[in-house]
Amino acid sequence: MTAAPAVPETETDAELIRRSHADPEAFAALFDRYAPMLYRYVSRRLGPEQAEDIVGDTFLAAFGRRARYDLERPDARPWLFGIVTKLVARHHRDEAARYRALRRSPAEHAVPFPDDAVDDAVAAAGVRPVLAGALAALPRRDRDVLLLVAWADLSYAETAAALGIPVGTVRSRLNRARRKIRAALGDTDPMREEA
Repeated sequence: MTAAPAVPETETDAELIRRSHADPEAFAALFDRYAPMLYRYVSRRLGPEQAEDIVGDTFLAAFGRRARYDLERPDARPWLFGIVTKLVARHHRDEAARYRALRRSPAEHAVPFPDDAVDDAVAAAGVRPVLAGALAALPRRDRDVLLLVAWADLSYAETAAALGIPVGTVRSRLNRARRKIRAALGDTDPMREEA
């Protein structure tokens, strides 16, 4: 088996996609760049059992749609997160069940994700069950926006591109979701450290 040619780090996602039309193997570099990020995101939403399959399906769909990718966009992350979010939506019952299970599980058994200050702070504050319940209670559209910003670390513009909605809609959904989460947490901010 021959090794795939090395991809220069400076090659943009759009350049990789463009190159993949003549050399389909070039698309593998996108997988290498973004599969771990997408896996963490899906794993948080649905659990690790389904994450691998959904990430694989995301790249399969992206590969099939690459001819329609807007090559003026150098960063494919919003596009990929848009695809994965649609695939996660098909598993909304599984996601709701996961949040219900998290809500019932005691906080002391929480295993924080490596290098994830948000999950560490939430688990340390003992609000994980309440937060899981609040996430489960959010409308899917608001939850998608909140989690793309919070867990996928997308900007408002990237979130808008991922979901195919205006930036103003991202702002209003995010504001509504944050307000509901804060209310569920007793109007406290789990990220604020106590003095």
